[in-house]
Amino acid sequence: MTTVISRTKLVSLAVLAFVGGIFFASSMEWTERLFAQGGARPRAEQVQTLADASNAFVSISEALTPAVVSVQAERITRGNARRQMAPGVPPGFEEFFRQFEMPPSQPRTEESSGSGFLVSKDGYILTNNHVVEGADKVKVAMQDRRVFDAKIIGRDPTTDVAVLKIEGKDFTAVSFGDDAALRVGEWVLAIGNPLGLDFTVTAGIVSAKGRGLNGLQRTQYDISDMIQTDAAINPGNSGGPLVNARGEVVGINSAIASQTGFYSGYGFAIPITLAKQVMDDLIQHGEVRRAVIGVAINEVTPEDAAVAGLSQIAGVKVGGFSGEDSPAMKAGIEPGDVITKADGKPVDRVSTLQRVIRAKKPGDVVPVEVMRYGSRKNFQIRLGAAPKDNGVVADAGAAPTSGTSVSNARLGISVEALSGELVQGFRIPEAYRGVRVAEIEAGSPAEGRLLVGDIIAEVLPAKRKISAPSDVYRALEGIKGGAYVSFLIYRPVRGGPGSTTVVNLRVRDGK
Repeated sequence: MTTVISRTKLVSLAVLAFVGGIFFASSMEWTERLFAQGGARPRAEQVQTLADASNAFVSISEALTPAVVSVQAERITRGNARRQMAPGVPPGFEEFFRQFEMPPSQPRTEESSGSGFLVSKDGYILTNNHVVEGADKVKVAMQDRRVFDAKIIGRDPTTDVAVLKIEGKDFTAVSFGDDAALRVGEWVLAIGNPLGLDFTVTAGIVSAKGRGLNGLQRTQYDISDMIQTDAAINPGNSGGPLVNARGEVVGINSAIASQTGFYSGYGFAIPITLAKQVMDDLIQHGEVRRAVIGVAINEVTPEDAAVAGLSQIAGVKVGGFSGEDSPAMKAGIEPGDVITKADGKPVDRVSTLQRVIRAKKPGDVVPVEVMRYGSRKNFQIRLGAAPKDNGVVADAGAAPTSGTSVSNARLGISVEALSGELVQGFRIPEAYRGVRVAEIEAGSPAEGRLLVGDIIAEVLPAKRKISAPSDVYRALEGIKGGAYVSFLIYRPVRGGPGSTTVVNLRVRDGK
């Protein structure tokens, strides 16, 4: 009995101690801190900010998704004709041998899918050229499950833009934004039909602007002004809209950078201002009236800036011309010039120059400022029209060689005389029959600037012709280590005219 009473007293004392501790902790505000640590919550104004952003995404998705369509393109592969009867079959045995013939293959239908979006209430649709290229039949499906036959109004492979038309009225259409006003870090949404998941919305930011698609360029007129985003884009998103935080379309989702073919965090969209210009031309004229200045251009490297006499590494380097009728060549532009202004606007990179020129029409006159080996010069260029058929860029690195090469340690290259087979096979113009780059030393001044297969044609600005490997050595006479040498380079293209560029190399010490 005594033991029971003792235990009861002990329990009572423990309870009193715990309760007393709670009151003591409360007086010291310890309980408030304890509970705060166990159930932390954001402040009300913080929650409201996040809720507002979420509601904005919801509103944009609800408003824009009805204007997005799923594009289904059908391509019919033609069957082969029945094989002819083998010769020498005796008369009367034709039917017997015919039963052993292979039956003619039947036409097959290949299907591909992508996205698009309505840009007018009467049914005009923007999408990618590669979604509908070669299609015999195109259908578009809407979010409300209506399906329409679509007519291809026009396509432009260079910009990868295509325009479709469906019959009807009062369709939900998108609003266009100003892609030039986009800033890196802005929120954007991508809407489309990736991997068969119709009308999918993904969110991300503008990762970069003015991007080129290295390795995907097909012609010298391809754009280098893409919008890069980390909003998830996968196969099937092609042709869908990229939308800013105000619900305005600022681009057409077109490509992804990935080793697997699926989303890796890098997507690219065609600026909507460019797409709209292409669309207007295709609708009104049936073709794209693209203005060009007729130059082969490259981004400026530190070596280029030093040779041109620029205080900043900015501008666009002229490597050559599109042909004898080049508007820039007629105006007085020369290879090696660095364009720093066009139409009164500073030009810091290729995409900036492209944006200025594509706002013009053939025949417009554009003032251009260049730096030429330390001298500032100004020209008036009357823009020409891009040719209808642009050649596809090819690699001449595996071309036939002469078999004898001479090394130049100061540049880190081996050069060789041109073989007759190479000259005839690539139809190299006489003016560019210099010496071929056979090898490039790793870590040398030429690495990443010259390519195996390049032809060194001239030394600039003297315009001194290179005809033999020894001429390359003579070009370096009197040039100290750390100084620069400029070469006019011709890059052959198999099956078409080549292109020229100017390469500035920093010379190493030595002989």
